[in-house]
This record gives sequence, structure tokens and C-alpha cells, in this order.
Amino acid sequence: MSDAVQSGAGLSARPPVAWKSAEMAARRKARYAGDRRLQFYGIAAIAFALGFLFILVATLTWTGYSAFTQTMATVEIDLSEAEIDPKDIAAANWRNITRDALRKLEPGLERAAERDFFGIFTANTQYIIRDAVVADPSRIGKTTTFTVPLSDPLDQLAKGSFDRNLPEDQRRVNDRQIAFYDAMVEKGMISRPFNWGLFVNSDSRFPELAGLSGAIAGSFWALLVCFILSFPIGIAAAIYLEEFAPKNRLTDIIEININNLAAVPSVVFGLLGLAVFLGWFGLPRSAPLVGGMVLALMTLPTIIIVTRAALKQVPSAIREAALGVGASKHEAIFHHMLPLAMPTILTGTIIGLAQALGETAPLLLVGMNAFITSPPGGVFDAATALPTQIYIWADSPERGFVSRTSAAILVLLGFLIVMNAIAVFLRHRLERRW
Repeated sequence: MSDAVQSGAGLSARPPVAWKSAEMAARRKARYAGDRRLQFYGIAAIAFALGFLFILVATLTWTGYSAFTQTMATVEIDLSEAEIDPKDIAAANWRNITRDALRKLEPGLERAAERDFFGIFTANTQYIIRDAVVADPSRIGKTTTFTVPLSDPLDQLAKGSFDRNLPEDQRRVNDRQIAFYDAMVEKGMISRPFNWGLFVNSDSRFPELAGLSGAIAGSFWALLVCFILSFPIGIAAAIYLEEFAPKNRLTDIIEININNLAAVPSVVFGLLGLAVFLGWFGLPRSAPLVGGMVLALMTLPTIIIVTRAALKQVPSAIREAALGVGASKHEAIFHHMLPLAMPTILTGTIIGLAQALGETAPLLLVGMNAFITSPPGGVFDAATALPTQIYIWADSPERGFVSRTSAAILVLLGFLIVMNAIAVFLRHRLERRW
């Protein structure tokens, strides 16, 4: 025992290492090397993440940029001999009218060649011309110019998506159609303007006509329902838990469950919506109302957590000052604390809505992946959403939907970036520092 004490006393009496000694220099060198390694690892991790992000965006852009243009044909169609009743334009036989007019562009074709020539144009050419005449009845009885999309195979040919020199049996466009297309190019009938149809058209079986209008409207209605439900309920729940609820085991369990709900996979909320909202309550399937309610359940934990954190950031002196001048507890919270915490609450809400906008699994389970050819007029109409529209197009066999899928992903990323930019702006613009 005495030897151990003497040994310990000897260690404690050891002289300190001099700062400029070789041993201390070696220690500093090792410490600085460790700091540099840690800094290098951090920079490498950020570069690695940014590299993958760049690859993702570059791949989507390379694949989807062609969908933002559409190959169009400008044709002159003679309607002077067409049997069209000006009082009921839509009732005319537009299929025969359109085909008779197109035959005049390439007269004397045999039946097979004529079929190939008609296949150059989109299958909905007759409806496009009909709608144009309905919008402008002055075209009746005249030779007027119409601009119609080419069919998807010809659109892919114009965009260079495949090699025209491949054998005929290895491409969807035959040699005769290529000859027709080249002749139209020489006549100046072909153009590639910006594809506004991608944003103003709804879904279609034909890639050259498919658009995101219905999906954007469906996402809007679903997010509107989500916001109307989750925002007031989340704030009210957070205020109660933070300011009024007694601190006991029950409230501890509630807080733990709220934190756990924020990490529950979204497909679980979809199953809950399928069983409760559709199964028990009998709400309409594929409606933005049900999709918004499911998204509200997902967003609620985030809003509650953010609101509680925002209320905690408000200095207690503000509450005490309000109570000191005679305000009730409700007045102190709703007139003083909540307005000061609102910028942070709005930021968290926007981020939660942005996360809900990109969810696919819960919307698939409640049926918001139906084939909808017109935008929904309200929360009870059948609709799809941007994520589910991407899922539908990705599963389509037509080649034209490949580029439209990537373009739709870019549009969705654009909405997410805008929403997150708004959240950052609100945080820097309205946030109070204490």
C-alpha cells in the first residue's frame, strides 16, 4: 500500500511538459492533423452529397428537357365544303371532315399510305380542330390554318430520340412516314414551340397530349384541405400541451406518441385513411378531400412540435409582463406570445406542407391514382396528384412518357424548392431574435 502511494506521489510530482518541447510539438501536430482530417471528411461528405444531387438533377434534365417542347404541324384545312351546322358545331362528323381535309394535303394516296399519313398526326386531331372551330366559328366555310401535335412516334423522331437509319422493323416509324415528315419539314410545316400543353392539359393516353393540369389542381385541393385541418388543430394542440396541460404521466405519453408519429412511415397513414375514411366513413374514393385528410394526419405532428418549440423560444418576460398589467392567461398567449411565435410556426407549416406535397404512398392507397382526363372542380371530384401522376407515367409503356415523367419530377422539384424558399424567406424576414 505504501509503495502504491509513493508511486502515485511520484506521478503527481512529475514536472509538466514544456510548451516548446519536442513532445508538445508532436502533440500539437497530431491534434492539428486530426482537425484537418475531420475538416476533410466533412468537405468530402458535402461534396459527395452535392455530387449525387448534381447527377440526379442532370439526369432528370437530360431525360426530361425534350418534354418541354412539342413537335407541331401547321396545316391548312379547307372547311368550305364541310357540312357544319353553325348552331351545333360540335355535332358535325369531325372525323370525316378532318380526314377529307388532310387527304387534300397528299392527294392520290393508296389506302395503306393514307393510313400512314394520318398516323403522323395525333389521334385527337379531329377534336383539336373541332374545339378550334367552336372557339372561332368564323373559320366555317373558309380555308384556315390549324396547328396540331404530331403523334408520339413522329415527335420522338423529330427530337432525335432514336436513329432513323435503324432497320424499319426496329422502329415505330416506317420509311413512308419518315418521307412524309421530311416533305413537311421542307415545306416549313413543322415547328417545335414550348409545350404549354404540359401545364394546361390533363392526363391522356397519348403522350403528345398528356399534361399536368389535373395533377396540379388535385395537389392544390389536397394541400388546401391539409392546411385547413392541420394548421388550426396543430396550433391548438400545441398551445394546450405547452401552456395548459398538467405535467403528468398521461401528457408524457401523449408527447412521446406525437414525437413518434412524426417518424411513422407515410404508408401507415395511407392504410389508416383507407380503413377509416373510405371503409368506415364511406367518403368518396380518389377525392382530394380524403387525400388532404390523410396528409393532415401526417403534417399534424410536425406542426405541433414546431409550435411548441416556437412558444418556448418566446421569452417568459413577455408572458409575465402581460400578466402583470392585468391580462388573463388566454390573452397573454393569444395576444402576445402566439403572434411573436407565428413566423417560426409558419415556416414549420410550409416545410410540413412541402413534405406532404411529395408523398405518394398514402395517396395511392386512397385511390388518387385514377386516370382523370379533366381537372377536379372541388375537393369531392376524383383527382390525381403530382406524385401519383409521376407514378402513373413511369409505369406507362409508351416512350413519350419517359421524358414526361422526368419533366413532371422537375416540376414537382420546382414546387418544393419554391415552398422551401418561401419558408427560408419568412424565417429571415419575420423571425425575432431575443
